[in-house]
Amino acid sequence: MRPCSFTGRQPNLNFGRALGNAQCLQPRSKRAVRIAKTHATAQQKLMWEALREAVDEEMEADPRVCMMGEDVGHYGGSYKVSYDLHKKYGDMRLLDTPICENGFMGMGIGAAMTGLRVIIEGMNMGFLLLAYNQISNNAGMLHYTSGGQYKVPVVIRGPGGVGRQLGAEHSQRLESYFQSIPGVQLVACSTVANAKALLKSAIRSDNPIIFFEHVLLYNVKGETKEGYYQPLEKAELVRQGKDVTILCYSRMRYVVMQAVQQLEKMGYDPEVIDLISLKPFDMEAISKSIKKTRHAIVVEECMKTGGIGASLSAIINESLWDELDHQVVRLSSQDVPTAYAYELEAATIVQPEQVVEAVQRVVGAAVPA
Repeated sequence: MRPCSFTGRQPNLNFGRALGNAQCLQPRSKRAVRIAKTHATAQQKLMWEALREAVDEEMEADPRVCMMGEDVGHYGGSYKVSYDLHKKYGDMRLLDTPICENGFMGMGIGAAMTGLRVIIEGMNMGFLLLAYNQISNNAGMLHYTSGGQYKVPVVIRGPGGVGRQLGAEHSQRLESYFQSIPGVQLVACSTVANAKALLKSAIRSDNPIIFFEHVLLYNVKGETKEGYYQPLEKAELVRQGKDVTILCYSRMRYVVMQAVQQLEKMGYDPEVIDLISLKPFDMEAISKSIKKTRHAIVVEECMKTGGIGASLSAIINESLWDELDHQVVRLSSQDVPTAYAYELEAATIVQPEQVVEAVQRVVGAAVPA
């Protein structure tokens, strides 16, 4: 296969297959409905099932919790997160909305101001650009501009990221767009366990939270902890190591861990941290790791210009410059729209071999164990 002409690099076309169960559910398709009826084993759950459990448990525990969005009621959500919940809670708590993101975002924020705890589903995170004014000027600011008179306990959640041939408009990574909004927290789940625990914590928070779910992770399998609420501001130590700190989040956690398998064979000992909280960053965990390894690489699916990695690397340089033996390296998506063609799509985002190359460049030669 020829390398893509604008990169000169062959993408890893097997990565999507290597994820195994991390298949993309196509919205409004027969395949989506078929997969929705296929559950994991009794010991394990799929991520969409874990998210659904979180919503169900919080709605059952608190009558103030409600959910709104396009097709979240009778259809059960485009990615099945509210599957069959309308039968249990009715149409007023699982509210189907018109295709008008700006309208139902404002309605949800207003409902939260009156005391409800509102979950707003964006069918695709790219569509939330249509509601950016409501999120920025209302959800993020009202607690401050009202002098603390209003709380806005709203969770804005939905699928984002590069899927599998979903095209440019359905493959956007908007984390950095929302990171700049004052008063809004950003959370990105990555596993079945943290997806459920983080969403439960987000629903109970009094702050407006944007909850990122990657479109390719809904069918990842894993176990959950019953009754567990995970802190929203804490990173997760995925792997301990001593050579380099690799900071990642969402689907890039799987890209990094695939690279780690190769790095271990080469004699490297990387430490991997899943950021989870994209605003605020867990600088305590990040600082502790970098002071140990003295090297840092940020791996993200966000665009390189103005991305999450740009913000995080700037903070690291400002606060931990004397602890670094090498400049912070960022591995990010290319600043181009995501192509439909699978080869071009893969070429625009970070692949495992790029992580391996970055570690070699930053750390230098390693002696095999």
